[in-house]
Amino acid sequence: MKQKFYLWIEEYLFFPNNFQKIISFLLLPLTFIYMLIILTKRAMAKQIELGIPIISVGNIIVGGSGKTPVTINLASKYEDVCIILRGYGRASKGLQIVSLRGKILVDVKTSGDEAMLLANSLPKATVIVSENRVTAILKAKELACKIIFLDDGFSKYHISKFNILLRPKDEPTNIFCLPSGGYREPKGFYAQADIELLEGKDFKRVISIKKDGKITELPNKTVLITAISKPKRLLEYLPKDIKMISFPDHYSFSKEDIDKIQNEYKEYVILTTGKDLVKLKEFNIKNLYLMDLEIEISKDVDFSLMNEYIESFSKGV
Repeated sequence: MKQKFYLWIEEYLFFPNNFQKIISFLLLPLTFIYMLIILTKRAMAKQIELGIPIISVGNIIVGGSGKTPVTINLASKYEDVCIILRGYGRASKGLQIVSLRGKILVDVKTSGDEAMLLANSLPKATVIVSENRVTAILKAKELACKIIFLDDGFSKYHISKFNILLRPKDEPTNIFCLPSGGYREPKGFYAQADIELLEGKDFKRVISIKKDGKITELPNKTVLITAISKPKRLLEYLPKDIKMISFPDHYSFSKEDIDKIQNEYKEYVILTTGKDLVKLKEFNIKNLYLMDLEIEISKDVDFSLMNEYIESFSKGV
């Protein structure tokens, strides 16, 4: 029942049917208030220059659009990097140093799933979670980091930064902001990006199936377990007859959840994403397969402005 509810919400926000469109229009007065708040915050924000290059990788729609894997791709090209994010779904509060130059210092409950995925994927980087991004940036400078990547930092208008915005290949047919639609910021804000990356043109997802770190093929009987935003997008890369069990984004799996699934799907192997794998490891699932996602960025993308921005700090500009 819960799975159907979350899928209904996903459909309503992005690709609504006629009934959902009626609900969307009825909520437009609340959307106008929401947009007024967003525009006021942006107009009143006084940008802080923090003396270190800050690259924000973000989007303006609700949920995932590839921010974390794109961040991994870009950050892997630099030394002394710090990735800063809020750490949604974590059990902790305040600033937490998840990893320090590759050494992981906390568990996944403290870090949150995305932060742990970043820490595992970037073995030389520092990863910090904090509700207060400015505090985290100052901590990164204290730790002698030389460049910051803000995961989902576009809406932090008060921070002077270089903005990369990701755009989905399938734009939502519902063009409104919350709560009438799936946009967190007005669609026109794409024009505020320093670089806009369009999926399918500027970058693409490369999927491989792995077991115990080795590329393999999926058995016929497979059930996909995931707790990411818009889980139906994963089915594009998988066999049509695969079963899927989805949970809310950043959901913390319990032993009861896993036992129930394994009892119901006794003859099936379990497939999951990298973001979910960091939370499922504790259950020692025997037949666990990974849907490994990497991002391939087109060579035609011009990053000269970003490189100039980064170099300007070393030159003291």
